[in-house]
Amino acid sequence: MITIGGIIGAGLFVGSSVAISATGPAVIISYLLTGFLLLLVMRMLGEMAVEMPQVRSFTEFTRATLGNWAGFSVGWLYWYFWVTVIPVEAIAGAAIIKDYVPLPQWEIGAALMVCMTSVNLMSARAYGEFEFWFSSIKVAAIISFILIVGAHAFGFRSPSGPTFSNLTAYGGFAPLGWFAVLASVTTVIWSMMGAEVVTIAAAESPEPARAVARMTSTIITRILLFYVLSVFVITCVVPWNKVVPAQSPFTLALDEVRFPYATDIMKAVVLTAVLSCLNSCFYIASRVLFVLATRGDAPHWLVRTNRRHVPDRSVLLASLFGFAGVMAAILSPAGVYVFLTNSSGAIIAIIYLMIGVAQVVSRRARERAGLPPSALPMWFFPWLSYLGIAGMASVLVAMAFTPSHRAELWTSAISIAVALLAYVVLRRPRGAAITAPSAAAPQR
Repeated sequence: MITIGGIIGAGLFVGSSVAISATGPAVIISYLLTGFLLLLVMRMLGEMAVEMPQVRSFTEFTRATLGNWAGFSVGWLYWYFWVTVIPVEAIAGAAIIKDYVPLPQWEIGAALMVCMTSVNLMSARAYGEFEFWFSSIKVAAIISFILIVGAHAFGFRSPSGPTFSNLTAYGGFAPLGWFAVLASVTTVIWSMMGAEVVTIAAAESPEPARAVARMTSTIITRILLFYVLSVFVITCVVPWNKVVPAQSPFTLALDEVRFPYATDIMKAVVLTAVLSCLNSCFYIASRVLFVLATRGDAPHWLVRTNRRHVPDRSVLLASLFGFAGVMAAILSPAGVYVFLTNSSGAIIAIIYLMIGVAQVVSRRARERAGLPPSALPMWFFPWLSYLGIAGMASVLVAMAFTPSHRAELWTSAISIAVALLAYVVLRRPRGAAITAPSAAAPQR
């Protein structure tokens, strides 16, 4: 459920409108291609998780295979990615709530920050309980949506019969060309990120490697159900040229089938998705920073945990960054939002690319040592591994040639350069991870 929560967010409920309007009905292919790339990344993570069960965070796979520089830079970049998402989600949630609560948006955002900080200071169990219910609401909403809108598409609730003609009636299946289908992968991939969260949460489960292995084998089914199928029924019911970027196509589809209170219902679902993501942001940022501290890449005082075995100092540090972003939004709401999203836009693609390289290096080292194959090997190695790496590199290249993503790429490049420079400046001999009792992994 944590992984479902990581995958399903506002990127699906609202962000899918951007992909649909830029591609047409063939956006279904864009989602399939992106899902395939994500499947390859998760399978590579699964292989390394089974081979190295002692590794507590997927960011550390790069350290184990490529060296300390990779573990340092990938760990800090991943932490930075999620702490920038915290204020973005808080601001987005406040924007929804202010339509119903007569308070300034920044006060609502601060209240959401306090709430999620408190949840994450309780225990990993508290985080898991909240995330379970958030995810359950999202899953129930998507399944209900697919059944209601799908029934209309098949003609069961439509007075004019099946509506599949919408897939080709407005300029064809790919009205903007097949290049647009490939280019949309750069948009779609950001809405699907988050599946790797399971490798962070698995460290606090009894059998980390088994949890990750099970997730990698089921993720494609979830992608097909939640993303591809929901986008399919939307494009069947709603003419693609009626979809407006930044406005939920789910609401538009429910209005099209005359479902009552569609706008209010979807606002509640999107708010749930935002709160779920905000909850996950705190959890991930605190655990990644905890692991960095155990490796000596972050201040040692961050290693300590409270009596509930929660790295409370790491949680509070993430909260501090979130509050700073929310407060800064008072002065420039649009400017802060754009800066935060741009500064981390390409980071996740770089991290996925590094995961692919780490898996290839790890497998080659295993083969040279004459060890038996992994219990969860990457399919058709090395060709699918190379395909995954090439796919992520292609996303970065496409961003450079796509005007709407170019700013994200170059702003993210600055963040990556800062991380690498920090390693060079702060580099010092590092031995094994800290083994003091206080550095034990946080418990459930």
